[in-house]
Amino acid sequence: MNLDKLKTHAYVNGQWTSAASGKTFQVFNPATSEVIASVPDMDREDVRKAIDAADAAWHHYRDLTAKERAAIMRRWFNLMIEHKEQLAYIMTIESGKVMSESQGEVVYGASFIEWFAEEAKRTYGDVIPPHANDKRLVVIKQSIGVVAAITPWNFPLAMITRKVGPALAAGCPVVIKPPSETPLTALYISQLAEEAGFPAGVYNTITSSQSSETGKELCENPKVRKLSFTGSTSVGKILMSQCSSTLKKLSLELGGNAPFIVFDDADLDEAVKGALVSKYRHNGQTCVCVNRLLVQDKVYDEFVEKFTSAVQALKTGNVLATDVQVGPLINEKGLKKVQEHIDDAVAKGAHITTGGKKLEGLFFQPTVLSNATTEMIIAHEEVFGPVAPIFRFHTEQDAIQMANNTEYGLAAYFYSKDVSRCWRVAEALEYGMVGINEGLISTEVAPFGGIKESGFGREGSKYGMDYFMEMKYMCFGGIR
Repeated sequence: MNLDKLKTHAYVNGQWTSAASGKTFQVFNPATSEVIASVPDMDREDVRKAIDAADAAWHHYRDLTAKERAAIMRRWFNLMIEHKEQLAYIMTIESGKVMSESQGEVVYGASFIEWFAEEAKRTYGDVIPPHANDKRLVVIKQSIGVVAAITPWNFPLAMITRKVGPALAAGCPVVIKPPSETPLTALYISQLAEEAGFPAGVYNTITSSQSSETGKELCENPKVRKLSFTGSTSVGKILMSQCSSTLKKLSLELGGNAPFIVFDDADLDEAVKGALVSKYRHNGQTCVCVNRLLVQDKVYDEFVEKFTSAVQALKTGNVLATDVQVGPLINEKGLKKVQEHIDDAVAKGAHITTGGKKLEGLFFQPTVLSNATTEMIIAHEEVFGPVAPIFRFHTEQDAIQMANNTEYGLAAYFYSKDVSRCWRVAEALEYGMVGINEGLISTEVAPFGGIKESGFGREGSKYGMDYFMEMKYMCFGGIR
């Protein structure tokens, strides 16, 4: 495949445009370090123009019927599926995600557009029994206005569609700021959005390496009524502070420190499979990846042995090959963090059962650490790489306490055959999402989001629409 048909300009107000300054920045392939393309390096003024275009388009777009908006979205969904291989290829070469996972992400990402195209027609209000005979009380839901979406590099397509799907369904125009590492997937789905027929100004994609300045404009501009961000907790706090001057509605999906608990009554083979896919998907670079494996005493040694063997069987290499499961880290910073976490753990008594070494370029061996303890950095910080530390616990209460001993609360997982325990533990875990005997929990039909310092708001599911709409109560008086 090639990139001949890929537009490498920003998409604003129905036009493919350069930065006003003429500046560009380069996009690299993390697997080869080769330059893939150059895209506009837009500044705050460019972002302001995109916001103005979106605001100007809002009134016409929100006045379309839900069925009309749904029809455009359905065409967009069909185009994504039709161009699945091209989208997957672009995603793989700019993010380092292996081809099989990129193909899966296209289907997963497109599913949000399909889902919310259907939900657009179900934004029901209420008729409230009146408190007096001469009154009638009605509640309706209306489009909130211009939505800004700031997305991460680890899911270049799905993190966009999960945000703009409900926004567009609700009648909100969008301004999307993809990360500088992976703007090409965003630009390609912008082409498909244009082909699907969104009116000019409704769908806008800006590209920039100036994240702090462009982000500040999206936060402080009063024409933006809603901001949705996926990224680190530290950046999320900055954005939240910047949004305070205009009291924007926010959805923040932030950092995680996901525990994966294996009780002594678990099916160990199934637990190994679940841990493997949950830990090493996209080389450990997802917000819901397992960060800590907590295994009960009785089965600890057996689990470590089985899990180590499974990790050793993972294939690292050419990310375009469909039989490769592990690709590169996104950049040198990520590579350095992985090494620092391993060095700290080993210095504090951890044992490397497999991996532990840097390979060529940005590749790193999938690694397992046994004898992990809570004194290690990796117990408290998200490693965002292919390192699985395995901790030992004694009782069910110990596991719950260890799992909850973090400021984060995005996703948690555990394996047990005891139905009573499954209910007890699932309810006791302080997380927004819990996988019970399951390592992959993301789906468009369920609410995605966390608690504590993992953020707030939910994306996906029927609940996802509410975060892009305002509720209006109307009291009709003088009814005789």
